[in-house]
Amino acid sequence: MTPRAGLAARLVALFALGVVLFNYPLLALFDVAASVLGVPVLYAYIFGAWALLIVLFAFIVERRD
Repeated sequence: MTPRAGLAARLVALFALGVVLFNYPLLALFDVAASVLGVPVLYAYIFGAWALLIVLFAFIVERRD
């Protein structure tokens, strides 16, 4: 597998992870009447998942093979 194909495969996998993280069944698990440090759990989850995807994207793109 060429380095470019490997990068493309990792980015497709990251996209699939994003689809799973922001899909309805998983979001429904965090739609509860509770809060984390004063922030509703659903909003904290969305922010955390988004931050995780950004960090993983940066790691994948900046990685030296």
